[in-house]
Amino acid sequence: MKRRVLVARLDSAGDVLLAGPAVRAVAGGRGRGSGRTGGCDVVLLCGPHGTAAGALLPGVSEQYTWRCPWIIDPAPPATAGLLAELDGFIRRARIDEAVILTSFHQSPLPLALLLRLAGVQQITGASTDYPGSLLDIRLKPGEDLAEDQPESERALAIAAAAGYDLPPDDDGRLRVKGVPDASELVGRQPYVVVHPGAAVPARAWPALHHAAAVELLDGAGYRVIVTGGPSETALTATVAGVAALDLGGRTDLPMLAGVLAGASAVITGNTGPAHLAAAVGTPVVSLFSPVVPAVRWAPFGVPLELLGDQNAPCRLSRARECPVPGHPCLSSVSPDEVTEAVARLLSGLASLRTRREVKKR
Repeated sequence: MKRRVLVARLDSAGDVLLAGPAVRAVAGGRGRGSGRTGGCDVVLLCGPHGTAAGALLPGVSEQYTWRCPWIIDPAPPATAGLLAELDGFIRRARIDEAVILTSFHQSPLPLALLLRLAGVQQITGASTDYPGSLLDIRLKPGEDLAEDQPESERALAIAAAAGYDLPPDDDGRLRVKGVPDASELVGRQPYVVVHPGAAVPARAWPALHHAAAVELLDGAGYRVIVTGGPSETALTATVAGVAALDLGGRTDLPMLAGVLAGASAVITGNTGPAHLAAAVGTPVVSLFSPVVPAVRWAPFGVPLELLGDQNAPCRLSRARECPVPGHPCLSSVSPDEVTEAVARLLSGLASLRTRREVKKR
C-alpha cells in the first residue's frame, strides 16, 4: 500500500500552482536514502481559493478544501466545529505523513497541532518559532531555508527536507494537467492575452492604462484577447473596448489555462493567472508591484519582462491597498512600455533590467 502524504497549501490559486513541483516530488516518493519506492498518494489540503488550481496539479490523488481561520482573508471564526471538520477528514483519510508548505510570513504550527491531534505521526514544515513536538522535521527560515528564492523552489526545499526529490527528468517548472483546446473560443490566429484584474488592489495596473495598451497592441498588429473572472466583466469590457475580444466571465480555470496556453504572450499583474501562464509555458509581461519581492513571486520558469518600480516606497510592505498616493510603482509604467515589452518577449530578447530585478535562477 502506498504511503498517504498530506501536502498542505492553504492559500490562493497562484500559491497552489507554485506548490506543484513539490507535490510532484512527494507523489514520486523518491526519498533520499529512505528506500522508498512506488510513489506516494498525495492528499492536497487547500483553501477555497486554491481548489480549482489544485485540481489541475499532476500528482494529486485526492483533494480536500478547508476554510483555514489563520490564512483566509476575511477569516472564518475558529470554531470547534470548523476544527472538527479537518480532524474528521484527516482521520478518515488515513494520513501517514504531512508536508506543510507556507510562505515566509506564515507559521505551520497551528496546522501541525491539529494534524498531530488527528494522529499524523510525521510532520515537516518551515518555522521561525520553536516548534516543540509539533514538527518532526523543522527548517529554520534564513538558516536551513533560503528566503530570497522563487516560491516554488522554497516549497521544493521543504519537500526535500521531508526526503522527497524530483526525478532527474523533471526540470522543476510549473505544470498543469488537462488543459483544454481553447481554439473554438479564441480562434486559430496568433494572439496576446491581457488579464487586467487582481485580487489585491495594490497589485493592479490602472484600467485605463490597460485599455490604452490594448489599443496600442492592436495598432501594432497584435490580436488581443482580454480575460477576467465573473466579477470582472465591467473591467474587461472597459479594457477590451472595440479593439479586443472580451472573454470576461467566460472561462473557468481550466479553460483559462487553455486560452493562456495558446497565447504568444500574457500581460498581467502579480496574480494567479501569471502563474497559470507560467504553468502552460507562455511568456509573461509582469506588471509587478514591489509590495512583495519579485525574486520570490515573479512568474517562474518562462521568458519574462518585469515592469514596475521595484524600489518604490511601498517595497516589501505586503500592502493590499496602495499606501502611496497615485500608486506610482505601477501607474508610472506607460502603455508604450508594455507594448515594447511584448515585442522584446516575442523576439526572444529579455531586458537587462528584468534579469537584474529577478536575479539569475
